Amino acid sequence: MNPLYGSGSPRHEEPWARFSSWLECVCVVTFDLELGQAIELVYPQDVKLTEKEKTSICYLSFPDSYSGCIGDTQFSFRLRQSVGRLSRFREDVYNREAPPTLQVSISDHLIHLNKHTEASHFFGYVYFRQVKDVSVKRGYFQKSLVLVSRLPYTHLFHSLLQIVAPEFFEKLEPCLEAVCNGVDQWPPPVPGLTLNLPVMGVVLQVRIPSKTDKPGGSPVRQAAGENLLPTPTLLPTIHELDLFKCFQSVLIHLQMFWELMLLGEPVVVMAPSPAVSSETVLALVSSISPLKFCCDFRPYFTIHDNEFREFTTRTQAPPNVVLGVTNPFFIKTFQNWPHVVRLGEIKMAGDLPKQVKVKKLSKLKTLDTKPGIYTAFKTFLHKDKILIKRLLKGIQRNRPSEVQSAILRRHLLELTQSFIIPLERYMASLMPLQRSVTPWKTPPQVRPFSQDEFMSTLDHAGPQLTSVLKGDWMGLYRKFFRSPNFDGWYRHRHKEMTQKLESLHLEVICDAELMSWTKDKSEVEIVDLILKLREKMNKARRQQLQMKDGVLEKLDTFINSIMSSLPEDLQTVLSTQITR
Repeated sequence: MNPLYGSGSPRHEEPWARFSSWLECVCVVTFDLELGQAIELVYPQDVKLTEKEKTSICYLSFPDSYSGCIGDTQFSFRLRQSVGRLSRFREDVYNREAPPTLQVSISDHLIHLNKHTEASHFFGYVYFRQVKDVSVKRGYFQKSLVLVSRLPYTHLFHSLLQIVAPEFFEKLEPCLEAVCNGVDQWPPPVPGLTLNLPVMGVVLQVRIPSKTDKPGGSPVRQAAGENLLPTPTLLPTIHELDLFKCFQSVLIHLQMFWELMLLGEPVVVMAPSPAVSSETVLALVSSISPLKFCCDFRPYFTIHDNEFREFTTRTQAPPNVVLGVTNPFFIKTFQNWPHVVRLGEIKMAGDLPKQVKVKKLSKLKTLDTKPGIYTAFKTFLHKDKILIKRLLKGIQRNRPSEVQSAILRRHLLELTQSFIIPLERYMASLMPLQRSVTPWKTPPQVRPFSQDEFMSTLDHAGPQLTSVLKGDWMGLYRKFFRSPNFDGWYRHRHKEMTQKLESLHLEVICDAELMSWTKDKSEVEIVDLILKLREKMNKARRQQLQMKDGVLEKLDTFINSIMSSLPEDLQTVLSTQITR
């Protein structure tokens, strides 16, 4: 049985277990003259969405009336899951091997294990069709096919929709049932594996990224092996966006956007359509990869959203969230937000896309506000003029968008790595020496993170070693320390290091002369050792700690051997305690 499928024997998997490792459900949202947007169908039919989730999906699956989307439109949204939802998909198992940027938020039933776990969210991937239809009272056919998933696989699911949706709008429910049954045959998304995913006569070949992948590594190539018919369609990525397309009107402000995302600042993106809104928000959030963006973000957000009041209250500072909106009403609502990005349709200045300008927040007053970046933010670092010239020259030479995106992604990756490497180096210095881990004492703790001590390392081991960018790096670090992204990064690294110490402790216990130690000990001391050791081993198994082969098996043998030498009544009591 694959651990991603949850409980159940390999022959008796739970219904829809394989489907659930990819998707929560598929929804069809239509426009009802009396009800407005309404869910017409949810598949599989046994999926229980709460009324709050249904309402959110209904409103987020349709462009608002200001977008004027005619024809077919694809976009994404993200919504908060309702409390108490159980998942068939083992997110904790998947997260162990996935890169931080592709990890999923843990379901409510696992949150009690970690009080710092973020709230769970669903992603919605939408294919919306609006075409003239005289047979409908309103004169238009309006319907959305929505894939709801915990996985942030934007490119994969939109590619899937491009195959499925046109066929669905022709054949409706029978087509949907066939597609869902097909997805229920897919292997689970195990990080590091290359998978063939058949759907409607097409085979999509994808590789699921792993945390051991080298950041910015070479693109996925066609996997050798079985002769598949039809020949697989290779998807070079399951999650990456066309960054150049998303940023082409703000190329000269890339440095500002990177810093705003790094610091977790509240940002509103006002776009002409849900497609532009969602792609821009997702591109912004991905710009600090491989660092995980630990704030909330909503690629497409409406006034009907359940968190509308929470995000727009004026009684407190704006939350650390990036919102993508299309309704001009939001200009008035977000006047107290520190950073508002107003995007319009792409306009050309000669053969180059016209770049939007930075403007004062006080200019953000009317509904016909012009495109611009409304902020008082001053960047800590100077912009990379060589990069901007290279990208603009690429436009003039008709360089392919995917090449421009690769240049952009490489630049942002190197910038983030230059920033994070000194932090990683300092964090590693807080790890106790291996020789300080001894079998008969509690393992030593990771030393506390001292901001002042870290700052003192920057003169000789700072970002200047790997980045040519000049500016106030120290000021950027100081502000980063107050952001949710630092808090999330630090907790993740501290947890990894603590687990490493636990693994080392079990290894040195395994290598110790345990039988010799027990010879002159009382029964009380031996029982105490067995209980503590068993508790430690159970915790290691739950967390799947990495350690040398055979450690836990050897300790199991030792415990069984020691227990057999104890009186029978004591063995019975111990067995009861251990199996609880």
